[in-house]
Amino acid sequence: MRRTAVLGSAGTLLAGTLIAGAMAAPAATADPGQTKQANQGSNSLSHGGSSEAYGVKVAADRAARHGIDWKDCPADWGLEKPIKCGYVTVPLDYRKPYGKQIQIAVDKIGNTGSKKDRQGSLVYNPGGPGGSGLKFPRRVVTKSKIWAGAAKAYDLVGFDPRGVGKSTPISCVDPQEYVKAPKADPVPDSEADKRAQRKLAAEYAAGCKERSGWMLPHMTTPNTARDLDVVRAALGDKKLNYLGVSYGTYLGAVYGTLFPSHVRRMVLDSVVNPSTKKIWYEVNLDQDIAFEGRWKDWMKWVAENDATYHIGNTVEKVQQQWEKLRATAKKNPVGGVVGPQELVIFFQSAPYYDSAWANVAATWSKYLKGDPAPLVDKAGPHPEDTAGNIASENSNAVYTAVECADAKWPTSWKKWDRDNTRLHEKYPFLTWSNAWMNLPCATWGAPQQHATEVKTNKGLPPVLIAQSTRDAATPYAGAVELHKRFKGSRLITERDAGSHGITNLENPCLNGKVEAYLLSGKLDSRDVTCAPHATPKP
Repeated sequence: MRRTAVLGSAGTLLAGTLIAGAMAAPAATADPGQTKQANQGSNSLSHGGSSEAYGVKVAADRAARHGIDWKDCPADWGLEKPIKCGYVTVPLDYRKPYGKQIQIAVDKIGNTGSKKDRQGSLVYNPGGPGGSGLKFPRRVVTKSKIWAGAAKAYDLVGFDPRGVGKSTPISCVDPQEYVKAPKADPVPDSEADKRAQRKLAAEYAAGCKERSGWMLPHMTTPNTARDLDVVRAALGDKKLNYLGVSYGTYLGAVYGTLFPSHVRRMVLDSVVNPSTKKIWYEVNLDQDIAFEGRWKDWMKWVAENDATYHIGNTVEKVQQQWEKLRATAKKNPVGGVVGPQELVIFFQSAPYYDSAWANVAATWSKYLKGDPAPLVDKAGPHPEDTAGNIASENSNAVYTAVECADAKWPTSWKKWDRDNTRLHEKYPFLTWSNAWMNLPCATWGAPQQHATEVKTNKGLPPVLIAQSTRDAATPYAGAVELHKRFKGSRLITERDAGSHGITNLENPCLNGKVEAYLLSGKLDSRDVTCAPHATPKP
């Protein structure tokens, strides 16, 4: 789901730094034999009932034969030994499996147990769309207690989805232009403000087409799911073990729909609502409502810890301070670079993750005490960070490309204006900022598909779903909807909690059930509700 400017756990999902290194991704290529075979089978219905299914079979068979040429990761990837890195080649267009190819970057760390303990690979997607999964194997390097049990049985495998980072990447604007600040206040004061934002959104869509138009029609979740099946084959696994968080749950849901008999174990954490009525326009509107609720939860915590932060001892006072900060930054951007939009991007990490609560509150507190430097550093741009800026721009480009391509979007500005004006009245924290981020989809210059109907198809084993009740980025109703659609699934609910991406948080009730499922396939006979994980301390 929607990313913030803060590099965090499963849900922010900024791509890793992009520095050309010894293992720079090969350019997109034509497959050998392309001239003879480019069209053979591209319209065949003899393998799996569709041209894409035939293309997946061709690519997966090829990947299984070739495997992955694992090497030490380039030093500038930030992936230390014994993590290994490599590439998997996939078709740009699965209807033309012998046509143009693109690269998918993958990495792994071997299971920590014996050969007898090993159950294959556990493949991870952290969300986005646009997030890099390459940091996943580092959970072994950093000795994560939560994942120690699973790591004994599984190779932990991460990958950059098509368009992302170390894979064949896309871009929509010059990265240095993308990070310039301050940007316009997302909350419009006039029709002129709205016209200006509409112009920026249309220009962004045009930039995507100009810079990456050759990939845009193929930047869909179903294609990424097909890539995932080719990666599975390249790893030598007959069936997929998968952990998906945030947008990764939607990727997993689509994979489970397209390749039900290829699933072995699947954990889906913090769930995107997969209803075709929700993907993606309505999903983002629902997000605005949920963010306001979790924003209030955080402000309540700040008020309860006023002895530490001195921001306000009631929710109302904290909200007043927020509005004052916003107004001040609009008139005179903090440090010349932090305006209202930069504030929203930084502060929204608190509704996203409990782990950000203390950091955001402390940064705000220092500002109120007369020290704006931490706020400028954390919320402002870093023009000298070329690699980080490329990663940030790429991540946003993939987010936009996938959501715009996955489903039909409203093209009527009247509808966008009406819906977001209505929501802003009650849920002002994120509504307009979210609207402008997604508005390029209204003028998207590439085909938009019909959303995939997620459902249980023959062969799908029981899936484990995990969700907190007050999640802002992926509201709880999404988990309930997927639970209904995937028959035999089990839902673990973390009540009275709202952090996004809960399988990487310490909660013995949840952690134990996830581990038991991954190691033995064991599920409770019914859905389970867990008490919340510990509330952050100031």
